[in-house]
Amino acid sequence: MEQLVSLSMPYGKYKGRVLCDLPSHYLSWFAREGFPKNSLGELLRLMHEIDHNDLRGLLQPLKDRSRTPASAPRKQSALEVSPRP
Repeated sequence: MEQLVSLSMPYGKYKGRVLCDLPSHYLSWFAREGFPKNSLGELLRLMHEIDHNDLRGLLQPLKDRSRTPASAPRKQSALEVSPRP
């Protein structure tokens, strides 16, 4: 699933667009015409299923996490308790 928010389309009309941001009609076109017979095809098939079932919102936490720099300090939740000295 993380690959859907990190990998870009390597070719075609939407070259460079992250897989999870591909439009529905493009994913449906692949479903009709046939997905590539490789790992990209499997990811496109998965993205089509997610889109078809209106589940794109499930990818939002992954998208948010992938856009946050790894070196940025994480904010502590109000529910988290700091250890006492």
